[in-house]
Amino acid sequence: MSQRSDNPADPFKKALAEATKTMAHDRDLQVSYSVDPSGLSGESMRLPQVSRRMTRDEVMLARGTADALAMNRRYHNGQTHARYQPSGEMAREIYEAMETARCEAVGARDMPGTAGNIDAKIAHDAARKGYGEVREASDVPLATAAGYLVRHLATGRELPADAKNVMELWRPHIEKEAGTTLEDIAGKIGDQAEFARFTRQVITDLGYGDQLGDDPDALDDEAEDQAEDGADEQEEPDSTGDEDEGEEADASPDQSQEQTQDPSQAQVSMDDAAEQELGDEVEMPEGEASQEPPAPPPVSDADPNYKVFDTTHDEEIRAEELADPAELERLRAYLDQQLEPLKGAVSRLANKLQRRLQAKQNRSWEFDREEGILDAGRLARVVANPTTPLSFKVEKDMEFRDTVVTLLLDNSGSMRGRPISIAAICADVLARTLERCDVKVEILGFTTRAWKGGMAREKWLNEGREQQPGRLNDLRHIIYKGADAPWRRARANLGLMMKEGLLKENIDGEALEWAHRRLAGRPEQRKILMVISDGAPVDDSTLSVNPANFLEKHLRDVIAMVERKRQVELLAIGIGHDVTRYYDRAVTITDVEQLAGAMTEQLASLFDSDPRARARMMGIKRAS
Repeated sequence: MSQRSDNPADPFKKALAEATKTMAHDRDLQVSYSVDPSGLSGESMRLPQVSRRMTRDEVMLARGTADALAMNRRYHNGQTHARYQPSGEMAREIYEAMETARCEAVGARDMPGTAGNIDAKIAHDAARKGYGEVREASDVPLATAAGYLVRHLATGRELPADAKNVMELWRPHIEKEAGTTLEDIAGKIGDQAEFARFTRQVITDLGYGDQLGDDPDALDDEAEDQAEDGADEQEEPDSTGDEDEGEEADASPDQSQEQTQDPSQAQVSMDDAAEQELGDEVEMPEGEASQEPPAPPPVSDADPNYKVFDTTHDEEIRAEELADPAELERLRAYLDQQLEPLKGAVSRLANKLQRRLQAKQNRSWEFDREEGILDAGRLARVVANPTTPLSFKVEKDMEFRDTVVTLLLDNSGSMRGRPISIAAICADVLARTLERCDVKVEILGFTTRAWKGGMAREKWLNEGREQQPGRLNDLRHIIYKGADAPWRRARANLGLMMKEGLLKENIDGEALEWAHRRLAGRPEQRKILMVISDGAPVDDSTLSVNPANFLEKHLRDVIAMVERKRQVELLAIGIGHDVTRYYDRAVTITDVEQLAGAMTEQLASLFDSDPRARARMMGIKRAS
């Protein structure tokens, strides 16, 4: 007898999975629900997790994602897609966005019930990325707008408000350059190959024709012409054939004998020559014999098997190198203006933290001493038993000058808008507060240089698309403030987080390992690393060609390494994302407004703990 599930969401999940298989026309499809990014990988489909509460937003997002992926599974042919895929990055992004829109449009035409569900998914994604707040076309990718416009023109449906905002910003430019081509879009969505050729024409109209690469249809025509020419040549009589045979017949007997020499004898003579050339090397003393070059060091200390396809274009860069001083000051002013209502509450929390730290510094006592200040709290013992000696206490200094704190901020696209603004201002206030208490602070950020792969993906495509190549994007690790830099010099740098186009994808494992490596090399005795993130590691380019848990596994391995080495105290704050499943010491907040309080309380709790006990736990020797 099967055990009945007590999760009220299970019947819905089961029904949605069966409906998805039917729409995808694939009964072997494995449907799962996860907090990890949704997507297709082989015969598996990941959908957003649905909690026991089954809120309307969760249900609509799960349905919309399932319908969108099912349409892609049903109407998308990978071979045809690869055949016409452009080689340049911008052209490829437009090509893929338009193909996704085509599959969804065909699904809306054949199965009208999917259209509303996919609208809910589009609305969720657009709101998460802050598209409703964008005012300049240059602040959002052209490919995203092109995909929205294709879906709108092909289906005639109005887009959700945030997505429509992006489409309308780019629409005048797209219609000016490719309006004539787009007029016949509805008649082309049913044939993927025809639509791919249509998309390449749109890309050319938009000015990216130089990124298309070779025309596959033209190559096929050329190959057919060559094949026909070859067949014609074979049918024509060879006028020189007899002459060549005659020349071969007139060749000298000696020449013929040399040409027909026994291959084994030729091999022996070649081996002798090789041994003669290498004779000096063979006679070299054993200690001087040539050795194989050492194997390259592993990319990750946490997992030697973690692969990275190409690290050439990764960058570790200071914030001031990504924008000129005038722009940084403008962005900083925008940050201050945007968060003016919040600064009062954050400052009060920072003052509270400072008071707790200073109180810990200035009024720490050692009790049960033989001399010092009389401990009035223990006089009751003397009254109860006059033979009990008086107890004294001595004030001692507790300084945090041997402490450094690193704030590692997620700079991914999902942090766009209010989350990244609040993270920036909290880092600002905490850095100033801790600096007053002689605690050094380092502020780091992590993202990627491009969406869906950069130069690394270009190289991978050009070199034959190796199976499971590992990480397939270019990292961008940003230093907003070094531990030794005074705050006044780094203040403007945090404004860089407001720069449009900076926030892209997040590869948390390598970022955490980078921050840990920097922190472990510091001279301070106590090292604290705080990670602020709003989701699991996400890089579409990497996850599309590797196992679905590739980045998440590496993050877990890095966390395990950090906690095993005990050189650094690690804690994390998740914004709307349960990070407790990764980090032992973590807190999850549901509203970004809670971030300031969570950061201050987490740091205060660390400083409130007994430093001697923590030192023993971490294996650090302190003077008694």
